Amino acid sequence: MLNRTCRIVALFACLLQPAYLAARPQPAQAEGKSSSDFKVGAASRKFTPNEPYNWRGAKTHALLATVWYPAVASAVEKPVEIPGLSALFVIGSAAQDATLASAPAKFPMIVLSHGTGGSALQMAWLGTALAAKGYIAVAVNHPGNNATEAYTAQGFSNWWERARDLSVVIDSMLADPMFGARIDANRIGAAGFSLGGYTMIEIAGGITNPQSLVDFCTSPRADLGCKSPPEFPTLVEDFKKLSATDAEFQAALRHAGDSYRDARVRAVFAIAPALGPAFSAASLAKIDIPVDIVAGQADANAPIASNAKYFAANITGAKLTIFPGNVAHYVFLDSCTETGRKTLPNICIDGEGVDRDAIHAKTAALAVEFFNATLK
Repeated sequence: MLNRTCRIVALFACLLQPAYLAARPQPAQAEGKSSSDFKVGAASRKFTPNEPYNWRGAKTHALLATVWYPAVASAVEKPVEIPGLSALFVIGSAAQDATLASAPAKFPMIVLSHGTGGSALQMAWLGTALAAKGYIAVAVNHPGNNATEAYTAQGFSNWWERARDLSVVIDSMLADPMFGARIDANRIGAAGFSLGGYTMIEIAGGITNPQSLVDFCTSPRADLGCKSPPEFPTLVEDFKKLSATDAEFQAALRHAGDSYRDARVRAVFAIAPALGPAFSAASLAKIDIPVDIVAGQADANAPIASNAKYFAANITGAKLTIFPGNVAHYVFLDSCTETGRKTLPNICIDGEGVDRDAIHAKTAALAVEFFNATLK
């Protein structure tokens, strides 16, 4: 069992001038809310898809989600408080269960995918920023791979099932009594971090080939991305064991190469995406929707050569932003308090010259700019 510190880390997990590897204008320095921004509301949802469903060994047979949305001007935003965690992380502010803004008649929607071992709340910094700019943003806990309950080897190994989770969220949100009639079904996008970034490539049309990843990781080209993640340190060994001995996992593995493209998703924003070697260049070349990628130059968890740069080089029209210098993987997690920096220095203290809040603001500005342009 992981110790308490690792569980806290996983809940939210897993330079100041961007360098552009594709032609694009640099966004203005993001600032606080403008007079035209919406108040941010927040709500929780429990979605239950039709069985059979691959729950990946998870105890909870439901998809738990957090929704951030534009709220009425009278809504009162308050800092999000989570016992035992708020002292370590800044999770943002929102008005819980506030009334949805009355205008416009319909809002675009962005579905959000967290990093490996994280949770929906890990995406709070982006979800609240999107909601303030007029988007309904909904993040889901991926079964067996989120820190709200026990991790499972299947949850960490069945990566391709994550896109299906997002499709269920889209189905459920469109049918939701509060949100359904207010969502513009023709303006749906997706964004994700780390393994959630991989999920963006998959839902956009990339086809997963686990053997390609195995081949890469047993070759001289292998990099740090081939190691088991700190949230599940036996993953590589468990994947091999499940592939050889577990009938249920073997059945799921036979569908890894299926297409999980959801045609309702019209654009994807991938943050520090992982598992690049799991996609062939030919598969990536077939993606025909807008893709925007953001990563840090110093990312050791998802090295940019085999991930962000690889995706950008092989997806037609993809745009890539690399934050230079000491920007690493965990800069895209929620910001930490002073107590958090003392308690969890490995994920809370960034490299010299890195301002995590500034990176968040610029990344959110890029996301808003991207979705404004592509979800018209």
